[in-house]
Amino acid sequence: MKKINRAVMGCWMAIALMVGSLGAQEKAISASDLLKDPAVMAAIDAAKANEAQAIEDDIRFCEVPAPSFMETARGELLRQTFQQLGLQNVRVDGAGNVLGDRPGAAATPHLVLAAHLDTVFPQGTDVRVRREGAILHGPGIADDCRGLAVLIGVVRALKQANVRTPGSITFVADVGEEGLGDLRGMKQLFNETMKGQIDRFVSIDGSGLGITNVAVGSHRYRVTFKGPGGHSFGAFGLANPIDALGRAIAKIADFQVPKLPKTTFNVGRIGGGTSVNSIPFEGWMEVDMRSSDPASLASVDASFHKAVDAAVVEENGRWGSPRMITVTKDLVGDRPAGSTPDGAPIVQTAIAVTKALGFAANLGEGSTDANVPMSLKIPAITIGAGGRGTGAHALGETFDTTDSWLGTERALLLTIALARP
Repeated sequence: MKKINRAVMGCWMAIALMVGSLGAQEKAISASDLLKDPAVMAAIDAAKANEAQAIEDDIRFCEVPAPSFMETARGELLRQTFQQLGLQNVRVDGAGNVLGDRPGAAATPHLVLAAHLDTVFPQGTDVRVRREGAILHGPGIADDCRGLAVLIGVVRALKQANVRTPGSITFVADVGEEGLGDLRGMKQLFNETMKGQIDRFVSIDGSGLGITNVAVGSHRYRVTFKGPGGHSFGAFGLANPIDALGRAIAKIADFQVPKLPKTTFNVGRIGGGTSVNSIPFEGWMEVDMRSSDPASLASVDASFHKAVDAAVVEENGRWGSPRMITVTKDLVGDRPAGSTPDGAPIVQTAIAVTKALGFAANLGEGSTDANVPMSLKIPAITIGAGGRGTGAHALGETFDTTDSWLGTERALLLTIALARP
């Protein structure tokens, strides 16, 4: 038996005790039963043996463009792969999420394992992947094509080893995780497609072996200032939408926010105007605010509204025209904050599985698909997909495949553990 398997076996007792408290029945799982299950041990071996295929999957998924709101082609590739691997009831929901079921002996506990289809890169980006030894180069290669490859790797290993789980598993390749996608795939999944059916949720996102159990919420706005506009010399004296924009940005830049819980703000994009010698008729900005604490997020949001409104009043007052500049504040992103407590069984199980592979289990915070179930108090975490990624969200993104099989194996072990009562 392989060394890593002995390490895994040595930690199954701790995993079993933790998983035993996950279900409503409070029934502990016999570690000896798990160790005696040849299918479980065969699946562990398969996860490593199949890593070359997982790397090829990473590349082929990544070379199909999938900007947020344009994930259909990549989603179709995942749909076909789900069917080829024998998942049941493979379907696409109203948002574009691709789902496939692996029924267990019972309908519950019902685990969802997910990875997101979309990337931050616009249509037309060169998404060809270049390989240099163990390093893959390509936009989205780690975030989240690697997550999709691990998702498929788990399905493949379970199938090859014929693992039968007491509970059921639904595998999901979801849309809208990035940017202005605003978690639309998860909102659809939890509020409509599988509402009330999900007992536990794990998303696979990015590289490494971290565990995210704190959801950083965010509010995102597109703010548009408007006015009549005119000639920069002939119409001088009119209130200026871009001047109002500048006043607002200056006020936002002076916000004081708590360091703990970490709360942030950012003016990420600005635009407007027609020419250097024209008073603009419009100026706009996009603003992002984040915190893992709902109260802190609400506080910085309130400060943002006050700053924008005050900027309009000041710009109109500067030129004696109280109603010349108007503003609209469109909420274009609303990601809920939340958390799964460190001591929650799903977190402790993920820690135990990670330690079983010989790694420290580091908990962290982030904005991921797990935000939605965490906000609904459904046990949820996000895990890394193994390997080492650099340059996420950059054209020069890379993924180091050295020992990346550990990510697939960790996801597999966690899936088996959480698909038990």
